[in-house]
Amino acid sequence: MQLLYHRSSSYSSPHLYKQVTYYPTSRSLFVHLAYSSYWVVLRRVSSETLVTSCTWMLSAIMDLSSKICSVVVLLTVTAISSKSESNVAWEIQRYDGWYNNLAYHSRGAAGESLTRLLPARYSDGVYQVRGEPRLPNARRVSNAAMRGPSGLPSSRNQTVLSLFFGYHVVFEVLEARQPGCPPEFLDIPVPEGDPVFRWNATPAPLLRFQRASWDHHTGKSPNNPRTQVNHVSSWIDGSSVYGSSSSGVDALRSFSLGQLATGSEWNLPKKGGGGNLMWSAPNPSTRETGPAGLYVLGNSWANENVFTLAEGVLWFRYHNYLATKLHVAHPDWSDEQLFQGARKKLIATLQSIALYEWLPSYLGDPLPPYPGYQKYVDPGISPEFAVAAIRFGLTLVPSGVYMRNRSCHYRAVVNDDGTTSPAMRLCNSFWNRHNPNLQTAANVDELILGMASQIAEREDNVIVEDLRDYMYGPLRFSRSDAVAMTIQRGRDFGLPSYTRVREALNLPPLNTWADLNPELNRSNPQLFTELSELYGNDLSSLELFPGGLLEAVGGPGPVFSTLISDQFQRIRNGDRFWFENRQNGLFTEEEILSIRNTTFHDVIVAVTSVEPEDIQNDVFFWRNGDPCPQPEQLKASGLPPCTPPFSMDYFDSGSKAGFGILVIVLFLFPVVSFLVAIGVAFFRKYRFKKFQKMSNSSKKDNKSFTGITAEEWQGLDEASQSVCLELDEQLRLQVCVPAGGLLRSLNLGGQSPLTLLLSSDRQQRTLLLKVPKEYDLVLLFEDEERRAAFLGLLHSSLGEQEQHISMRSMSEKDLLREAVTRAQRAQIVEVFFRQAFAKVLDIDKRDAGDLRGLSSSRTREALQCELSGSEFAAALGLKPSSLFVQSMFTLADKDGNGYLSMQEFLDVIAIFMKGSPEEKSRLLFAMHDIDGDGFMSRKEFSTLLRSFMEISSSCLSKSQGQEVIEAMLKAAGFEAKEQITWEDFHLLLKDHENELQFAQLNIKGMEMEGKNRINQQHRVSFITRQKNRPSAEENKDFLNGSTGSDGAELRRRHGKRMGLSSAKLYVKPQRERYTRNPVHQKVQQFKRFVENYRRHIVTFCIIYGISAGVALERCYYYGVQAVSSGVPETSAVGIVVSRGSAAAISFLFPYMLLTVSRNLITKCRETFLNRYIPFDAAIDFHRLMAMTAIILTVVHSLGHVVNLYVLSISELSILACLFPQVLSNNGSEKPMAWTFWFFQTVPGMTGILLLLVLSFIYVFASRYFRRVSFRGFWVTHYLYVFVYLLTVIHGSFALLQQPRFYIYLIPPALLFLFDKLISLNRKKVEIPVVKVELLPSGVTYLEFKRPQGFVYRSGQWVRVACLDLGTDEYHPFTLTSAPHEETLSLHIRAVGPWTSQLRESYSPQRRQEAGGYPKLYLDGPFGEGHQEWTDFEVSVLVGGGIGVTPFASILKDLIFKSSVKFKVQCKKVYFIWVTRTQKQFEWVSDIIREVEEADVQDLVSVHIYITQLAEKFDLRTTMLYVCERHFQKVWNRSMFTGLRSITHFGRPPFLSFFSSLQEVHPEVGKIGVFSCGPPGLTKNVEKACQQINKRDQAHFIHHYENF
Repeated sequence: MQLLYHRSSSYSSPHLYKQVTYYPTSRSLFVHLAYSSYWVVLRRVSSETLVTSCTWMLSAIMDLSSKICSVVVLLTVTAISSKSESNVAWEIQRYDGWYNNLAYHSRGAAGESLTRLLPARYSDGVYQVRGEPRLPNARRVSNAAMRGPSGLPSSRNQTVLSLFFGYHVVFEVLEARQPGCPPEFLDIPVPEGDPVFRWNATPAPLLRFQRASWDHHTGKSPNNPRTQVNHVSSWIDGSSVYGSSSSGVDALRSFSLGQLATGSEWNLPKKGGGGNLMWSAPNPSTRETGPAGLYVLGNSWANENVFTLAEGVLWFRYHNYLATKLHVAHPDWSDEQLFQGARKKLIATLQSIALYEWLPSYLGDPLPPYPGYQKYVDPGISPEFAVAAIRFGLTLVPSGVYMRNRSCHYRAVVNDDGTTSPAMRLCNSFWNRHNPNLQTAANVDELILGMASQIAEREDNVIVEDLRDYMYGPLRFSRSDAVAMTIQRGRDFGLPSYTRVREALNLPPLNTWADLNPELNRSNPQLFTELSELYGNDLSSLELFPGGLLEAVGGPGPVFSTLISDQFQRIRNGDRFWFENRQNGLFTEEEILSIRNTTFHDVIVAVTSVEPEDIQNDVFFWRNGDPCPQPEQLKASGLPPCTPPFSMDYFDSGSKAGFGILVIVLFLFPVVSFLVAIGVAFFRKYRFKKFQKMSNSSKKDNKSFTGITAEEWQGLDEASQSVCLELDEQLRLQVCVPAGGLLRSLNLGGQSPLTLLLSSDRQQRTLLLKVPKEYDLVLLFEDEERRAAFLGLLHSSLGEQEQHISMRSMSEKDLLREAVTRAQRAQIVEVFFRQAFAKVLDIDKRDAGDLRGLSSSRTREALQCELSGSEFAAALGLKPSSLFVQSMFTLADKDGNGYLSMQEFLDVIAIFMKGSPEEKSRLLFAMHDIDGDGFMSRKEFSTLLRSFMEISSSCLSKSQGQEVIEAMLKAAGFEAKEQITWEDFHLLLKDHENELQFAQLNIKGMEMEGKNRINQQHRVSFITRQKNRPSAEENKDFLNGSTGSDGAELRRRHGKRMGLSSAKLYVKPQRERYTRNPVHQKVQQFKRFVENYRRHIVTFCIIYGISAGVALERCYYYGVQAVSSGVPETSAVGIVVSRGSAAAISFLFPYMLLTVSRNLITKCRETFLNRYIPFDAAIDFHRLMAMTAIILTVVHSLGHVVNLYVLSISELSILACLFPQVLSNNGSEKPMAWTFWFFQTVPGMTGILLLLVLSFIYVFASRYFRRVSFRGFWVTHYLYVFVYLLTVIHGSFALLQQPRFYIYLIPPALLFLFDKLISLNRKKVEIPVVKVELLPSGVTYLEFKRPQGFVYRSGQWVRVACLDLGTDEYHPFTLTSAPHEETLSLHIRAVGPWTSQLRESYSPQRRQEAGGYPKLYLDGPFGEGHQEWTDFEVSVLVGGGIGVTPFASILKDLIFKSSVKFKVQCKKVYFIWVTRTQKQFEWVSDIIREVEEADVQDLVSVHIYITQLAEKFDLRTTMLYVCERHFQKVWNRSMFTGLRSITHFGRPPFLSFFSSLQEVHPEVGKIGVFSCGPPGLTKNVEKACQQINKRDQAHFIHHYENF
């Protein structure tokens, strides 16, 4: 393919062909062979060509592979070329200049480096420019040496036509001004006091200068200094007419009769557009940019000014003129033959005129005769010629150009502002897209005639202001200095000094500055004085261009003349296609002679309306007697002024506003997705509540209330609620919800008078019922009629009892202000409690609450407040109907008014706060001594105990409770007594006197600082403290090894029958201990942390090490190494940040897939990899990687915000370097608008879409929304497909670098896809449900068929979908069945919409309707950390709430394996079940009961914690503790659960428990702790493990799962 590329290279960029020269030699031979052989076969070639071709053939034959490849290429090239060129009878010269020299193919080709005549002069010898202060400011040199009056005619009467023809010739062989990549700037500071550019500008403007493009193979060392590139061929081959590539010439051709495409007129080229073919710099006068309005010609710079454009139009016409003549002479020729024939003739004519007519007139001397083709001559353009010598023409350029017709009438030209002037001003003609003077073909003829009659400026050092002060510049500063730019260009190219060139050319040396030009020194000595000062009086520092220009006298001086002559001689002598080369077979002798005799005059006459006599024969000079002399030598003063420079802001105010708004919108994406999530959550909650109401209504037959309806106002900041009002026979006002639930009951019969406040405005619909000692009832009726009906009801009911009703009217605003709301009442009650406890506990008044913030009426109410029964019950955390509450309230309410005053409350509370055990037991006795006779009957004693059992929701039946009471009386020796005294009652409690010492009432408001605050150690626990209780100092030092009797107590729990256990069953181990100081403890804790999480730490380091590595590599590359990208000069920070973060994202997003490859993780758990990779933390790492990725995404986006702003204000030349595949530099300078980057590029659009999709994914993945709408989380998470697809597309556009994301994505994506295929293979198998039980607490038990081949371990989980609820919504649940069981089972608690609907789907009613249970889809099993319980000799299982499900499977599995003598590493399991009430999950009790029955080897120790009751030594907890211990002694089981395991009240003391385990199992090195439950539970377990691991004993390794 590369070989074919050479043959078709003219259709592609010249840079591609240039690379061929660096291919291995064998490949170059193939190309040489193919190209040479092609012309041997198909063309008439010279003998020299044939010999050369044969030489390459013989060389290639030496290698067999080369021979085969050459034959293939030859046949291919022949087949391709024969279609279009087989009839052309001569060798066609390539457009890009390649293969002109058959030995050195790239010589003179487009894209080749310049050919240095002398060593480069860089400051570092490589590429660094010599500038200030070594060399003077270029603008100062221009002002000092090239400023002067214009209007002096050429000393040799050279015409302006000669000048611009010379420019056309230069464009033919040279184009080295295009900016290089990466962009490098050598801006020229405008010196202080500059007469043109300074104009009081602050800061001082800079003359923008960008270094030219260079060969990137150069600039590596002093032996290989930087060398610039010529973008056109060095040959005179018509590139100014046809361009330098086949694709370019195809855009110019009409493909009809061999002609170039015409525009609005037949003799004008196409106009407007041209894409990137034409250089389209901005118009410095009108700010116009872009290719629109420019003529499309082969010379890309032809539109630089209208005068060079006219030259280009002439040669465009001349081609069509020659093609027309050929068609007449050869009517049978094809379009290709006509085109190539005209092209061949035009090139030869241009060669002849340029070297034999124009160049002698320009230099004053003819070239030596043509010596014939010299293949060893290099035609490469030298930097000395390109930047200095040929720029001598600047001094000939006039300030304006005349236009005339054939009759010598010099017409007035129209200026841009509509005025007229005698000539076109040069400074206002640069890149003019709509010049009114050049609209028709006739205008071009007039301009040509004007230039032929106008005499150019004098050949001296003076350059007109149009070039020196008003040369076109960039949009940032629209004017520049052509002289300063030329000087700076010489420094960019590393030109040698003027004296060094003279020496190299063997010219006599100069001794003084005056020797440079003695004549000029005599007329203007000040010039050389200033110049000498600028160069520090060092003549050797004088640069080539100013030196060569100053030596001019009537034409180029010796240096420039020699350089120009040498360059054109090398171009001529090294050109194999030169028209005089008789060996190339292009022309006959007669044709060569005809071409030599063709002058530029002939060309003009042939292609314009000009007759031969209308113009002089030698158009490059105007002499006396020639037709149509110019009116006068033009001066700048006689022409319209140049448009002043302007500065353009690429990012104007409109762009700033739009850009800012878009950035804000992008960062509002998370807000939008959050609002959508809120809407979804609200909708789901609404539907869930509606479902619950429907479900409740179907289960309950609620009482139907038909009373009066109203809205109850509850406060300014609270919403009103709908209520129904009914008045019963006892004159109790029942306030209920519409569904029937009782909210409040008010006894109106005891109130006299009954106070009512009525609103007198706002439809008179508000009523306030004053409720003494409680909060008021404020009702908002629908209208006054409804209120009147309610008042009528009150009057009719209370009137019968002759009860007085007091009514007052006031405004609704005043009425609401008068009302005591629930919140205000709560505040009063709170102050009541504070003051009460302050008196009882002697708390400082400042700590009890300040009353000064309350109004006087509120203060009185607080101090005179009396508690109602419901308020007292709420303070105790119990229901008002509780026996305990009723007994306590009745005892305290001494006056029997139904309320507790401050003193009554204090009398009771003081005993519980500060009383002795005897006082407390006496109070308890008095509470239930109804008769007050000092005796308590068995019935009253039973009522006492049942009041406590009622609090705990005991599972005892009435008969069992009675048995407990009898057992307690029997144990105390009172079985024969029908009544017991207080002494008897206190004797019953003597074994628990210590607990009773700390017994209090746990009342809201006690949590303040107090002197009698219960010590944290005083909690009801399975670790029973002995009477010889450890001291506080001993308790403080438990971490250092002091556990007291905990170990022995725990050891006693091992017995099968705890009541029969002996404390001496196990001998307490003796171990040496030493006290660690805090530093050692921290060190030990850190060591244990590392040991426990070493896999996590290593994995974390690997993941984030790779992420940081790839990010830093990209940051380093774009910040330091990527010189070729141009990043350091443009948007270094933004691109470095964006690319670095993108690299890390490219790694994190793909490998995040592995953390959710559940099947893969489950399989890997069974392998050795589980020892090195923390598979149980996969989801944690998934969240961590996801959060890191989204943070980096935000950073990436912020970086691109900076980037796009910088791109929007950066010149096109910079952007073209950064994004060569998107943008090309056509000189228009103006960057693409910010909207282009956002909305018209693939990365921009995909980036916006990615931000939107990621916003939804991450918001719905948050914990709250995941719990509220799991389906929303699941659906949005499926958008990951679009994330990866968009990310691939986002990076594949390769704006800055080649795509890399797919490299990271492919390996994990394949594994993830394989994992998904496994799940899909089994997910769609319908599983029948064989048994369903709707258990209490909303738990649904599902037992279903075990699929064939379904193998799992205890503790694993599955994902299920119910077919009735949707086949694509899966939810994870842990299996509660054991692996040995034939069926699978799940216990699912209804806490959300899906689980509630699932419970409803399996209700008996739905089963009857559907005729069976809905089937399931099953996906799994999947592993988690709990399945590793077998890896530890001792395991602790901690389950909270529904989190016990994995342990149900583990416990059953353990007992089964032990029963069948299966060898298991685990020897002991401690199961801790933390639940709010024992009835919440009764099914767990059933499983534990089965385990206790089957556990013959005493493998399992179960501890149950009920957290519904207060954790501290509340009175109720104490009494329950007493009852539990008595029941345990009698029945050897708990009265709460019916299990042998003792029930504890409060939360488990994990730290003490783990400390006991270290004493019980001293031989065990590692203990596994497995917890599952709410985050608070697992966090406490983790904290306890970290604390206990500070000790140098058994190491606790924690695995947890949250729900």
